Amino acid sequence: MANYDEELDASGLNCPLPILRAKKALGTLDSGKVLRIIATDPGSVKDFEAFAKQTGNELLESKEAGGKYEFLIKKA
Repeated sequence: MANYDEELDASGLNCPLPILRAKKALGTLDSGKVLRIIATDPGSVKDFEAFAKQTGNELLESKEAGGKYEFLIKKA
C-alpha cells in the first residue's frame, strides 16, 4: 500500500455509506492528498471506481485481502 494522508475505516458498512463517508472525508483534505479507505462491502469495488470517475478524484489503488477491501483515492 502506498503512502496516504488520512484513513477511513468503513468496515461493516453497506452501500452507500462507505461512499458517503469517503466523500465527507475527502472534503476535509487538500488537493493532492490521499485517503485510504477500508471497507468490507464487496460492492464497494465498483462503487469506488464509479465514484472516482464521477468526482474527478483519482483511484490510485484497489485491492482485496481476507474479505477487506482497501482503496487509495487522491483528491483532485
